[in-house]
Amino acid sequence: MQGIDKSHKIKILLVASAIAIAIVSLIVSHFLVRDLAREEKSRVQMWAQAMRSLNSADEHTDLNLVLTVINENHTIPVIVLDANNRAQIFRNIDLWGNSRKDSLDYASSLGILWKSNGKCIHIALNDSTRDFVQVCYDDSVMIKRLEVYPYIQLAVVFLFVVFAIFFLTTSKKSEQNSLWVGLSKETAHQLGTPISSMMAWIEILKDKYPQDDMILEMDYDVNRLQLIADRFSKIGSLPESQKASLKILIADVVDYMNRRTSRNIVIKKDFPDADVFINMNANLFGWVLENLLKNSIDAIGAANGCITISLHEQDQTVIIDVTDSGKGIPAKDFKHVFVPGFTTKSRGWGLGLSLVKRIVEEYHHGKIFVKSSEIGLGTTFRIELKKY
Repeated sequence: MQGIDKSHKIKILLVASAIAIAIVSLIVSHFLVRDLAREEKSRVQMWAQAMRSLNSADEHTDLNLVLTVINENHTIPVIVLDANNRAQIFRNIDLWGNSRKDSLDYASSLGILWKSNGKCIHIALNDSTRDFVQVCYDDSVMIKRLEVYPYIQLAVVFLFVVFAIFFLTTSKKSEQNSLWVGLSKETAHQLGTPISSMMAWIEILKDKYPQDDMILEMDYDVNRLQLIADRFSKIGSLPESQKASLKILIADVVDYMNRRTSRNIVIKKDFPDADVFINMNANLFGWVLENLLKNSIDAIGAANGCITISLHEQDQTVIIDVTDSGKGIPAKDFKHVFVPGFTTKSRGWGLGLSLVKRIVEEYHHGKIFVKSSEIGLGTTFRIELKKY
């Protein structure tokens, strides 16, 4: 659980950092755009005053200065409307490239739009008349780019966080896979020597006590250990699959578990009349069923209980449900139960269901999940596989 918590904390830190960067970017961009907009408005006011000075110029007017102010505006789009909202002059606008026949009409409508947005300065043509013009303007290309830039930056930060979380998850999963593969193969290797020795001793005992039923039971259990070692040795390598009967496999697993389960727990089978076949590695898939049944037995504990393993087909899907009357699983733990190391028991490593998930999904290309569960009433695990 400590490894899980650490990975979870790193993901939370990445998301929190992304949110902080987003907030800071938006705030900085907002103030920057606001200050630039104020500066551009001031420049438009100066440009409008220069236009007024040019319109009322006399022999004392410094035309060079006026024309310099007017011509220095290379970035701010400006349209001068008369009192009737007709465009008279425009600057820094590509009107001739539009599809309209009358560019001045288009300029007039554009100026009226800017005016409705509050971007308009009224300039009296002279002091003695009420004639005036309206200098309408829009944000420069620079401001528009700055308004879009934070969102581009947010998209980049979002992609970075997504890739970082993906890399972290993939790296963690790869590390876990390597750990499980190494652990499984080492376990199989370590079991090999004592199993071989026990098999040899049982053969000797068979010759000496051929009628002893206990020796036959011991032989069965040693062969069982050999089967378990073989299962561990297959982890990490692609197992061979072949067409096999699920009804026969489930019946064998239930028979094995019934002989080793308390009598207060009943294991029932619910099968269709016709046999059901899938492509599977019977050795590994039997391990899946055993783990699910053991999990149900642990959930029931010392109380009287019932476990039902049902099999049915739906279209091209084979469905196996393992339902128990145990203590149930909280809804928040439905996904966590398959995470390596997660366990609600006082003993155990929390590896059973993680191995079950790997065998079902990676080796048999199926799905396994908690179909339903209620605290105090029981749980149903569902396996979905492709029909043969």
